Amino acid sequence: MTSLTQRNSGLVQRRTEAIRSAAADKEKESGEEEDEARRGEEDDDDKGDSKETRLTLMEEVLLLGLKDREGYTSFWNDCISSGLRGCMLVELALRGRLHLEACGVRRKSLLARKVICKSDAPTGDVLLDEALKHIKETQPPETVQSWIELLSGETWNPLKLHYQLRNVRERLAKNLVEKGVLTTEKQNFLLFDMTTHPLTNSTIKQRLIKKVQDSVLEKWVNDPHRMDKRVLALILLAHSSDVLENAFAPLQDDQYDLGMKRVHTLLELEPEKESAKPNVNELMWAVVAAFTK
Repeated sequence: MTSLTQRNSGLVQRRTEAIRSAAADKEKESGEEEDEARRGEEDDDDKGDSKETRLTLMEEVLLLGLKDREGYTSFWNDCISSGLRGCMLVELALRGRLHLEACGVRRKSLLARKVICKSDAPTGDVLLDEALKHIKETQPPETVQSWIELLSGETWNPLKLHYQLRNVRERLAKNLVEKGVLTTEKQNFLLFDMTTHPLTNSTIKQRLIKKVQDSVLEKWVNDPHRMDKRVLALILLAHSSDVLENAFAPLQDDQYDLGMKRVHTLLELEPEKESAKPNVNELMWAVVAAFTK
């Protein structure tokens, strides 16, 4: 009888330990997810930057597109509007706020999977929080392609025009003014006055340009999955926004040719295959697929 009691006691103890161990593992996994989201938020575009000069993907793409002295983007650029909306989705994904729905047994394509709100914690950026609120409150969920069209106002559905984020470039420029990168001026264009935002802190823009150049020259690793996710996203989204060329314009001819050749190597990647590899951000590749389809 004593032996049976001891065995039962041992069994209960082992079960209790197993339950405790499982709970600890679950808590550890949860902590790792939070740490990953936090790392995404506190990411390190430039390790030496202060928090005041740390830029979002949207701000970096806009800064690449702005003319330094004139303070506005090219009038002929009709890609930057949708490109900036793609930047918002990727930024929210890198910060742990959004992800794609599970693909299930029958693997769906990236563009067929819905965007799901993973966390509605405020980001501290008004534009990002506005986009996140729309995505969280929309049922049924929409795809990446749909969200780019909705947020840019390019949808054909008049009932969904309220999703459009207005004056995005102006609001991003004001963010850059607050961060000391740009200033605000008024310019007269014969029939109307326009608010412009010339560059005042050339150091930050030069650092951004150098980061883009180095990623495909001195720091080229010949493997997108070994590249920093934010830098990879910046290159692909800057190209989709038709502003990447501005970062390579100062290069000498041989460096320019090599850099663009490596950029084309990244552009020729198949998002579906890349998203199936381990430790990737699926939503980022879905955004890339939306622009390259």
